[in-house]
Amino acid sequence: MRILLFGNTGQLGWELERSLSPLGPLHAVDFPQVNLAEPESCVVVIRDFHPQVIVNATAYTAVDRAESESDLVMAINAIGPGILMEEALRIKAALIHYSTDYVFDGSKSAAYIESDIPNPLSVYGKSKLAGEQAIRQVGDAYLTLRTAWVYSLRRDSFVTKVLAWARSQPALKIVNDQVSNPTWARLLADTTALLLARTGEDAYGWITEHKGLYHLAGDGYASRYDWAKAILSFDPRSSEQVVKEVLPAHTSEFPTPAQRPLFSALNCGHFKETFGLALPDWKTALKLAMT
Repeated sequence: MRILLFGNTGQLGWELERSLSPLGPLHAVDFPQVNLAEPESCVVVIRDFHPQVIVNATAYTAVDRAESESDLVMAINAIGPGILMEEALRIKAALIHYSTDYVFDGSKSAAYIESDIPNPLSVYGKSKLAGEQAIRQVGDAYLTLRTAWVYSLRRDSFVTKVLAWARSQPALKIVNDQVSNPTWARLLADTTALLLARTGEDAYGWITEHKGLYHLAGDGYASRYDWAKAILSFDPRSSEQVVKEVLPAHTSEFPTPAQRPLFSALNCGHFKETFGLALPDWKTALKLAMT
């Protein structure tokens, strides 16, 4: 299976390069070699490598900065994925693309399912929803995987930030009214690889048969406050912590340029029922990530 990976230097992309490499020839690229804001650079790579599967882990993810860079955000998160899908269709390749829980407004009281109507609150969320729609409009062989609160110990993430704060501040205030699924990038990448391994010799045909939108994130959900408490409890170097207390806070106490959904947990039952795969409980995954 010839796989072309876009975005291999990001926290998910780094793990994907590791997880996908046993499946066959893998070509991994990222900025500045390719730039979804300048899609012709991506088209050249696709036509040169002629992959059977394109995996897009590239995204503009600076949620607050996106509010002042809407044109760039839309180019990377909305227009770019549609062009990748068009090129995939041209060469009869399959596309795997990742989206976000931020396509929802957080007004639902139960975990979101794929058929729930999106209503993004931020430029970032709107751009990711537009990317989903661009891929769906072209159609053909694609899987769009919505995920949430992705973290890695290898890149800057909520987990690494909490660990750094705990080593420099005696008290932390963490919001307890934002709730979603903490998702370890490595397990998200490994599950993607397991999924592709099941396609056999005809990835294009298999993914065409199963094409669509799926939620794939850590099992269960937590507030950022609960997540932070778990991070500190699993810290293998807890003796380095200087923090003495972790206090719950409201999102309103930390105004930001972008509005975030308060409850954006994802129900991943459709993915599990379709493919027989699921990510483990978020707390189990976090403990494994930190060992």
